[in-house]
Amino acid sequence: MRASLQHINNQGRQWMLSCLLALVFVGCARMGNPDGGWYDEKPPIVVGSTPKDKATFVDTKKIRISFDEFIKVDNPTENVIISPPQIEMPDIKGAGKHILINLKDSLLPNTTYTIDFSDAISDNNEGNPLGNYTYSFSTGESIDTLEVSGYVLEAENLEPIKGILVGLYSQMEDSTFRTSPMLRVARTDSRGHFVIKGIAAGSYRVYALQDADGNYLYSQKSEKIAFNHDIIIPSSKPDIRQDTIWRDTLHISDIKQVGYTHFFPDDITLRAFTPIITDRYLIKTERAEADHFTFYFSYGDEQLPQIRGLNFDEWEAFIVASNEKNDTITYWLRDTTLVNQDTLRLEVQYLMTDTLGELVSKTDTLEMLSKQPYAKRIKQRQKEYDEWAKEQEKAKKKGQPYDSIMPIPPLKMKIDAPSQLDPDKNIRLSTPCPLAVADSSMIHLYAKHDSLWYESKFLFHQLNTLEYELIGEWHPTIEYSLEIDSAAFIDIYGNVSKATKNGFGVRSEDAYSTIIITLPGMDGKSAIVQLLTNSDGVYKETKTNNGQAEFYYVKPGDYYMRMYIDENDNGKWDTGDFDQDLQPETVYYYPDVLQCKAKWDLTQSWNPTARETFRQKPEKITKQKPDKAKTVKKRNADRAKSLGIIYVEQ
Repeated sequence: MRASLQHINNQGRQWMLSCLLALVFVGCARMGNPDGGWYDEKPPIVVGSTPKDKATFVDTKKIRISFDEFIKVDNPTENVIISPPQIEMPDIKGAGKHILINLKDSLLPNTTYTIDFSDAISDNNEGNPLGNYTYSFSTGESIDTLEVSGYVLEAENLEPIKGILVGLYSQMEDSTFRTSPMLRVARTDSRGHFVIKGIAAGSYRVYALQDADGNYLYSQKSEKIAFNHDIIIPSSKPDIRQDTIWRDTLHISDIKQVGYTHFFPDDITLRAFTPIITDRYLIKTERAEADHFTFYFSYGDEQLPQIRGLNFDEWEAFIVASNEKNDTITYWLRDTTLVNQDTLRLEVQYLMTDTLGELVSKTDTLEMLSKQPYAKRIKQRQKEYDEWAKEQEKAKKKGQPYDSIMPIPPLKMKIDAPSQLDPDKNIRLSTPCPLAVADSSMIHLYAKHDSLWYESKFLFHQLNTLEYELIGEWHPTIEYSLEIDSAAFIDIYGNVSKATKNGFGVRSEDAYSTIIITLPGMDGKSAIVQLLTNSDGVYKETKTNNGQAEFYYVKPGDYYMRMYIDENDNGKWDTGDFDQDLQPETVYYYPDVLQCKAKWDLTQSWNPTARETFRQKPEKITKQKPDKAKTVKKRNADRAKSLGIIYVEQ
């Protein structure tokens, strides 16, 4: 009896085991199906190519790369890089389980060709990426296998530059960059990183180019470029790296030591810049409002345009205002008769750059049409008058005070006087059009001491055509009152300002922080140090040549810091110039955040050259963020967890 029961139990176990095996078989048979089965998590595998990868003595321009499953190539025009660069665009397309490549340029003798797909190849169903894949062949007897890598950054702010071309030349002359296509090329990724592959042993110079016309050489003045005189000598050595094997998104399965070939140099850093275009031409003219018109030039010049009126008298007709660069020039009309004239015909004589790069005189006949026609402005004024008259009539009927003559609108002066002024700031005043009168004797500044008001000294001066500044001796905790009499300001059309009164205080020094930065090795060098907001904007800046930068009256908060070497001591950052062999002024970033608190003094030492340039800018204020890496989604682990079973990645 006991033996029979044992036989029955054995049969039951065998039956249960058979059921479990059947379930496993069914689960495996449903991989990749949309009904909840297991997902395909294997990237495509290269199973062959014609010609073979790394083949020599190749003389065909048609290439076929085969895979173990259906694949797709993501945007091959941008993502696939061929070296040597192809002047005529090749055909690259996915076709089922194959990639077909048809090169259009003639093959160069004894040359290694590399076709770098980066991570553009993935399977057609689940999008599993193959990863960085490069196919190569040689038209000669050997394959060149050396590589160099590095970064391209914006010279002005160390932002990574995505998609810029980086190339090598074996010739050392600067002129080669303008006369010959690059020898071997790569494009930067979202981190500004590049890898140039298939390089022969030798010496090279490296350049970056935002290639506007696709000829792989510097042929347009507007192209962003980077260059230096470093000699690049590619080399390699065996090395070991750690590869982490993940069981799932949270757990590490194993860490393996993997041997690989380490190529050098791998830290090339290029600082790219856009040269200043000094060619001068008239971009556009505009009369956005009736009382002035503006000329916009591509580049400034000390000699302003000369105007001759064709349907008006130009003699003393304008107040001329130009910006600092003299590339934007505004002509304010003094006479209201001209303001009311919808079309001003004029002859303008100005300097422009000819085909030889020389400044020559040019004469144009222009019509300046107001975008606010006189009839439209009259209609708007009538509407305003009718509304005012209606209000006065209502007041009259109710027995309330009313006016019989519509008052002239006052001149609207904008006064930037916040209720709490920083001790190192001053008060700005701006006007909508040029002033005929700015009477500082009608401006009064009072300070309150022990409940009594006393006159306080100030300086008042004009900053530009439309802006003025009032500078006072500000003392924390003191109340101030800025009082301006009526008619202190009168514009060129006779509009008069009204009386105003602005009360304000000055913040206590206890509300601020002080930052003192010591710069080792910078003593004697002229530098501009800038305190930055979390959007990389300039909050404060100071100039130093003694190796120390000091910032006072810093509001509590988090800040970052940038410095550039002011080589020409002009107080501003200057870009480079290839023709003059001039690099852009060097920029550094303090790599950490500066946390400021009220009543605190923050003292730091910063060696700007201690960290590699491409590692300096803090990630939080870097606008060019890295693209999300293409990886296998690993959804099987999540599915196994939901089913309550253990999943082991194969």
